[in-house]
Amino acid sequence: MNIGDAAERSGVSAKMIRYYEEIALLKPARRANGYRDYGQADVSVLQFIRRTRDLGFSLEEVANLLALWRDRRRPSREVKRLAAKHITDLERRISEMRAVVRTLKTLADQCHGDERSECPILDDFAAPAEIRKVGSARRRAAKRS
Repeated sequence: MNIGDAAERSGVSAKMIRYYEEIALLKPARRANGYRDYGQADVSVLQFIRRTRDLGFSLEEVANLLALWRDRRRPSREVKRLAAKHITDLERRISEMRAVVRTLKTLADQCHGDERSECPILDDFAAPAEIRKVGSARRRAAKRS
């Protein structure tokens, strides 16, 4: 099948398929005439890549997971270790994002949102980190831990 068919079946754009070939996540599928030619195995690899990317794995992690997937004699503990590390990273990022949401909510609550030109949100964005009012206690506590 051509790249368009592979893209449609896998849910990965043709542009991304070319990129995955470029970075060696997917082996280039070339016929003698130079055209790309994909089989069901290639579509399966693309679906694997898409799913892992949808779950937030980095390209390096995807490459590691692909190598483990291709090695049918690999121990599952290595796959679980990578998944557990990713979970820890996601939980850390979620915590950071929740702190950002709290900060923005506090700033939005302080803004009158009317015809006045003064805006605590913009003032906070422009303030040096040492004197920001919102979130500074949290940042100091995070640095200590």
